Amino acid sequence: MEPLGREDLLPLERYAEERAAFRARVMAHKRNREVALGANARLVFEDRLTIQYQVQEMLRVERIFEPAGILEELAAYNPLIPDGDNWKATFLLEYEDVEERRAALARLRGIAETVWMQVGTQARVLAIADEDMGRENGDKTSSVHFLRFDLTPESVNAAKGGAAIRCGIDHPAYRVETVLNESVRAALVADLA
Repeated sequence: MEPLGREDLLPLERYAEERAAFRARVMAHKRNREVALGANARLVFEDRLTIQYQVQEMLRVERIFEPAGILEELAAYNPLIPDGDNWKATFLLEYEDVEERRAALARLRGIAETVWMQVGTQARVLAIADEDMGRENGDKTSSVHFLRFDLTPESVNAAKGGAAIRCGIDHPAYRVETVLNESVRAALVADLA
């Protein structure tokens, strides 16, 4: 997928006018890009549209309209767009109760590196986590991570050929796996070159 450029973004005033409709379109689009991994973890697979929405929202919230600031946001978010032979996802650990979340994030240190994807009978692909910055310390992990899954040509071909796609987590304190439903599988296959 092509990275976003300034020409792909709406000026703040126009975005304000079109925001509700654009947001509704993106939320509907995201429904086919989300995978629950058990009760407390979720993957949201990113693509050009989801990242465009994220950049537009950052520009709106931070009131960025200067060219240098816009380019800075694009530089930060463009790496989250898949490259045609990988999938990129936001990995979320979700616990509503503050104390439960605190305990879980301490217990789940290292979890991001144990998230995996598998296409058909191909080998599992472990996530490459948080390339932009560390999101973990000696005490706990973060509730948000950014993951990349690099696929072999064989996995790409198998996915395009209709093979099932599975994903899961293999952390000692959180083990789960699931088969992607057809709408999510189709969305991820569309990300491949």
